[in-house]
Amino acid sequence: QVQLVESGGGLVQAGGSLRLSCAASGRSFRITGMGWFRQAPGKEREFVAAISGNGGATSSADSVKGRFTVSRDNAKNTVYLQMNSLKLEDTAVYYCAAAKGSLVYSSTSAYDTWGQGTRVTVSS
Repeated sequence: QVQLVESGGGLVQAGGSLRLSCAASGRSFRITGMGWFRQAPGKEREFVAAISGNGGATSSADSVKGRFTVSRDNAKNTVYLQMNSLKLEDTAVYYCAAAKGSLVYSSTSAYDTWGQGTRVTVSS
């Protein structure tokens, strides 16, 4: 069973940047698709970005395209989410997730392991 630990959240001003990290342990990381999701207060969890097991394919939500970049380092068993030009509406708890397969997935049902979440707060 894989375990995921996120880090890198915090308070940042609008227009600023943060990099989230997700360290994985357990099953073979390099064949596991990874995703980032977020959940704002009173809202459902939503897809942010995903990356395939070998890092060759990525996908991101329209709301973050051009601002957020997902990447991974399989030698370090870590996936990253670089967030630039942050907006107030990016405020949420961000979750890292490990998929059941090795490809890119945007649906929560494709993921079977979740981290504990890291909070990102964007202030004006």
